Amino acid sequence: MILTVTPNPSLDRAYEVPPLVRGRVLRAGGERVDPGGKGVGVSRAVAAAGVRTTAVLPLGGAPGILLAELLGAQGVDVTAVSIAGQTRSNIALTEPDGTLTKINSPGPALSPEEAALLLDTVRSAAAEAAWVACCGSLPRGIEPRWYADLAAQAHAAGARVALDAPGTALPGALAALPDLVTPDASGLAAAVGRPLPTLGDAVKAAEELRERGAGAVLASLGADGRLLVSAEGAFYGTAPAPVVRAAVGAGDASLAGFLIEGGTGPGALASALTHGEAAVRLPGSAMPTSADLRPDLVRITDHPPLDLQLADPGMP
Repeated sequence: MILTVTPNPSLDRAYEVPPLVRGRVLRAGGERVDPGGKGVGVSRAVAAAGVRTTAVLPLGGAPGILLAELLGAQGVDVTAVSIAGQTRSNIALTEPDGTLTKINSPGPALSPEEAALLLDTVRSAAAEAAWVACCGSLPRGIEPRWYADLAAQAHAAGARVALDAPGTALPGALAALPDLVTPDASGLAAAVGRPLPTLGDAVKAAEELRERGAGAVLASLGADGRLLVSAEGAFYGTAPAPVVRAAVGAGDASLAGFLIEGGTGPGALASALTHGEAAVRLPGSAMPTSADLRPDLVRITDHPPLDLQLADPGMP
C-alpha cells in the first residue's frame, strides 16, 4: 500500500480557454473539478493504476467534504483530519498552445493541535504502508521542520519515505534520511544554492543531496526529462509527449509511476517517465490508466550526457 500525505490539499478547477487577454470575458471550452494537492495527485495516479492507496488529509468545510467524496469515487481511501479552516480551491487555465496559468489559494492555517494530530494520524496509518509519500506546500501554522518529523515517524513505522517538499522544507528534511526526494530543477538548484546550467551540474547537485541524507534523488528537469541518482548510479531519461494538453499533475503521476515499480532503479524511472508523459496528454489533472501509457516513447541511459544544456537552470 502507498500512503500519501498532503498537508495543504485543494479542490482544483481546470478550464480550457482561448488565448488570455487581460480585461476580457473568456468562455471556457472545457471544465474539470478534481481533488488537488501533490500527495492527492499521487494517490489518484496510484489508484488509477489499480494499486491500493490511502490519502491522509486535513479537511475542512464544504470543499473538504467534496474533495473526500471525489477521491472516494476514484478508488482512494481517505483518512481525514478535521480542521476548523476551509479547504482551499485552486484554478488552472490552459490555453490552446498548452500554456498553463495557475492561481493557487494559500489555504487554511492549522493550529498546533491540528498539526500534531495530522502527524499522529500519519504515524498510525504508516504501519501498513510500503511507501509514505509526503508532498506539497505546508499550510500556515506548520513549520518547515514538520516534514523531517513526519519522515522520522514514517521510518519508525517501517515505511520508506518519498519526499516532494518545497524548497524551504527540503534542506532541513534531509537530516531525517528520506529514502527518496523529488525536486524540480528550481528546487534542486535552491537546495545546493547555485544555478544548474548543465545536466552534469544537476548530477553533482543530486549527489550532494545524497551526501546530506537523501537515499536517492529523482529530479524533474521539465522538457529535458528526468534524472535519477541513487546508490545504483546515475540514470537519465526522456519521454517526449507528441501532444501536450495540460501539465497539471504530471509530476504527481510520475512519482506514482516510480513508486508503483518499487521506487528504485531504471525500471522505476521508466515507469515514472511513462506516467508523466501520459498525464500531459490528458485534460486538467486527469490521471492516466494503463490504456493511456506509451512506454515506447521512453529512452533511458546510464551514461547521462553531462554537457547537455538545461532549459531551466533553476536559480538565476
